[in-house]
Amino acid sequence: MTPALEPRLRAVRLLTCDVDGVLTDGRIYVDDDGRETKAFFAPDGTGIGMLQRAGIAVAFISGSPSAAITHRARRLGVNHVLLGSDDKLPRWQKLLAELRVAPDACAHIGDDLPDLPVLRACGFAATVSHAPAALRQHAHYIATCAPGRGAVREICELILAAQGKLDAELVAHGA
Repeated sequence: MTPALEPRLRAVRLLTCDVDGVLTDGRIYVDDDGRETKAFFAPDGTGIGMLQRAGIAVAFISGSPSAAITHRARRLGVNHVLLGSDDKLPRWQKLLAELRVAPDACAHIGDDLPDLPVLRACGFAATVSHAPAALRQHAHYIATCAPGRGAVREICELILAAQGKLDAELVAHGA
């Protein structure tokens, strides 16, 4: 973590995450009956739980209308799930207004062009290594872990470390 990132990370009160290509590896599985399934990485869920226990809200925002996202959110206690629109910025802005969170106090993790307006507007913009150049140019941080394999956990731990809350979470888990 660079000194320039610390103030941005300390300010975070809300983390919004894209799903496909961030919380998953980007592959979408469709069975013969047209049902869509997704694979999520349990350690990313642990990171989300750590953030929530530290008082940081989490929301999923995805262009996909997949029920798998809603089920995963419910399992993790993520109460804010915005699905089915590639025009993410207006929905993100509405969520911030409802939660009374300033854009500078929001972190967003996205991996593709529909995330770009949110990445430009938020206080801490993160992406993953496979993101297009346009996203990488606007990101404050590019995760070293792969999407769907720890990228979200990495971002969660960065936020918690900058806010001095990571050690308490590690101790709570017996580390």
